[in-house]
Amino acid sequence: MDLKFGVLALLEAKPEKAAELKEFLIGGKAVVDGEPGTRTWYAFQLDDTHFGIFDSFADEDARRAHLGGEIPRALGEVGPALLAKDPELSTVDLLAVKHEQDGARS
Repeated sequence: MDLKFGVLALLEAKPEKAAELKEFLIGGKAVVDGEPGTRTWYAFQLDDTHFGIFDSFADEDARRAHLGGEIPRALGEVGPALLAKDPELSTVDLLAVKHEQDGARS
């Protein structure tokens, strides 16, 4: 797997909306499962109200396709109701990646 590009989105939920944001992120996996160019996708929680998404791509075209896809569009729709502030979005260039095949043992 040759991953060179990524996206990091940091999200802060309104305190009373954290559970809804968490469910939104969990449901997002079904959407990105249909994106062949999104090679890895992680939704994570840092504390009670801080969440994030990290995804990786082999090429810039796949990253652009994802950024123009369903997850950002859906986040734009629910964001004003769920988020305390605008998401912090960064595109990143991956310098080194360790990837083990499913079931591989070291």
